[in-house]
Amino acid sequence: MPRWVLHVDLDQFLAAVEMLRHPDLRGRAVVVGGDGDPTKRGVVSTASYEARAKGVGSGTPLRTALKRIPDAVFLPVDREHYEAVSAEVMAALRDDGTPAGATVEVLGWDEAFLAVVTDDPEGAARDIQARVRARTELSCSVGIGQNRLQAKLATGFGKPAGVFRITHDTWFTTMGELPTRALWGIGGKTASKLGELGLATVRDLAEADEERLATRFGPMTGPWLRRLAQGRDSAAVSSEPYEARSRGREVTYQENLAEWSRVEAEVAALAARVAQEIEDAPKAIRVVVKIRYAPFFTETHSRTLGEPTHDVRLIQQAAVEALTRFTAGRPVRLVGVRAELER
Repeated sequence: MPRWVLHVDLDQFLAAVEMLRHPDLRGRAVVVGGDGDPTKRGVVSTASYEARAKGVGSGTPLRTALKRIPDAVFLPVDREHYEAVSAEVMAALRDDGTPAGATVEVLGWDEAFLAVVTDDPEGAARDIQARVRARTELSCSVGIGQNRLQAKLATGFGKPAGVFRITHDTWFTTMGELPTRALWGIGGKTASKLGELGLATVRDLAEADEERLATRFGPMTGPWLRRLAQGRDSAAVSSEPYEARSRGREVTYQENLAEWSRVEAEVAALAARVAQEIEDAPKAIRVVVKIRYAPFFTETHSRTLGEPTHDVRLIQQAAVEALTRFTAGRPVRLVGVRAELER
């Protein structure tokens, strides 16, 4: 029997969990983010489908969400509760009749990959949906593919609560005319750079000259982008516990930081917190500083460490050095520090 990859993605997860706790919220525009106060600075973590239909989704500033949907229900992020519900979902995938020999790879609170051997992947997908619903009362969408990339992208076509399959044979029929940003792993900046090369669609990128891509994006990234556009993915589904490749902290300030000395102090303090949090993790190899200026322009700069380290002083020093590459004197609304770790 053939081996398939299934991608399981919970529908509107945080909002759906809140609707289980508060059934009267069903059918309403529900927005989860920050401490639940939309008059404060912060962004949306998850919005219900009703809210998304009105232009509010993950990453939307809370104040913008309030303007677009004044009568929406705004709720705070309840991390501990979401983690408990997520554990039940993953237990359903692992324990409740999972096909023999299946491998489960957890990606986060609300999604996972499964590698299964079956001649009926749609049947396996529907069985997973039934098991998740029976255990948690939540709905999920399932993408089916011959690799992780295909399965991940297929899920989007199945939402909400559906099943969709993408294979090598249907790849270009499904994905070919979509913009390159539709590919998992390509963001807005990369898509923009591809556009400068005249590569607007997935098919354009799949047929692009590999040497040209390598010249523009580097000898590793260029060919990898082309492989993505061809629907190829060699990464195997792994049941090994996920280990974060970076750890970070960021703070959104309710009042802009007007003095750059205050920004420097905040960066140093955040760097110290991050250093403390990675004491039992792999060592830091690079420190990345993120600054969001008012009203909403974001910039990042990094500094590579001389050698991998857990040393708080060295991590702070790298963060402060990275900060010197920013434009001082502009009002700042968010500061973040992230340590990239050894693999």
